[in-house]
Amino acid sequence: MNVPVRLTGFALGLVAVFGAAAGLGSAVGPVGPTSAPAADAGHGGADAHDGEKAAPVADAEVPAGLMVSEDGYTLDLAAGTVPAGDATALTFRVVGPDGHAVRAYEESHEQDIHLIAVRRDLSGFQHVHPTLGADGVWTTPLALIPGSWRVFADFVPSADGENRILGADLSVAGGFMPTPLPAASRTSEVAGYTVTLDGELTAGTESELTLSVRRDGRPVTDLQPYLGAYGHLVALRSGDLAYLHVHPADDGDAGPDVRFFTTAPSAGTYRLFLDFKHGDVVRTAAFTVAAGAHEEGR
Repeated sequence: MNVPVRLTGFALGLVAVFGAAAGLGSAVGPVGPTSAPAADAGHGGADAHDGEKAAPVADAEVPAGLMVSEDGYTLDLAAGTVPAGDATALTFRVVGPDGHAVRAYEESHEQDIHLIAVRRDLSGFQHVHPTLGADGVWTTPLALIPGSWRVFADFVPSADGENRILGADLSVAGGFMPTPLPAASRTSEVAGYTVTLDGELTAGTESELTLSVRRDGRPVTDLQPYLGAYGHLVALRSGDLAYLHVHPADDGDAGPDVRFFTTAPSAGTYRLFLDFKHGDVVRTAAFTVAAGAHEEGR
C-alpha cells in the first residue's frame, strides 16, 4: 500500500474513533460543570428566555465555626500539626481584611477572645483565653491527646464590632482510638456535682434550656460569676462540629438554675458543654442532646 492510501485510511480511522467518542459522551452526559439544571427553572433558570440573567437562589445561613475565613477575617494557626502533651503551646493569629494580624478587639463576656478546642469525636473539650502579644499573635497552652481536633476562635474585632466564630482543624500527632459519643442524657456528673438539663433543643426555632447544679443532693445557690454570667454554654453539632451561639439569660439568682437560649440549625445530635464556677474552681458538665425538627403551630 502506498503512502497516500495509508494516510487516507488513518484519517478515516480517526474520524470513526472521534465519532464513537462523541456518541458515547452524548449517552453518558457531559463531564464537569454544566449549565443550570432544570430544577432551577422555577428560579429563572431554564425559563429565562428573554436574555436576562437568572436571579441567584439565596444560600442558607452557614452555622458558625464551619469556616476558617469569613468577611475577610481568617483564623491562622502557626502549625497544623502539634505534639500531644499536657501543656502543648498553640500559637495563632486572626488575620484581618488588610492582611495583617488583628490587634484591637472588643471585650465579649469579659474576654477579648474565647478559644474552644475539642477533638472531632467531641471529647477533650477545653475553653481557654489566650494571651495576645504586641505582634498580634495569640498563645495558649492546651492539654492535647492524639487525634484530629477542631479549634474555634470566638471574637469581636474593634474595626466593625461584629462577633465572629472561625474554626480550623488541628492534628495532634500519635496513635489514637476514637471515643464513642455518650448516649443522650439529662444528667451529668462532674467532680461531686450533679447537673441536670431541662428543656428541648428544637431545630430552626429558639429553645430555652435550663441547667440546674446540685452538690451532694443539695441545690447550689452560691454559684460564682463566670465570664459575666453564672455559667457559659457551648453547643456543637455532631459530625461537622457546627458551633451554636448560646446566650445566657440575665438572671440575678446565683443558682441552682442557669438559663440559656439557643437555636439549633438542624435536627440531629449535639454535645453541650456547661462551664460553671463554684468554690473558685471552673468545672465543665457535658450532655448529649438530640434536637428534633420544628413542628409548625407548636
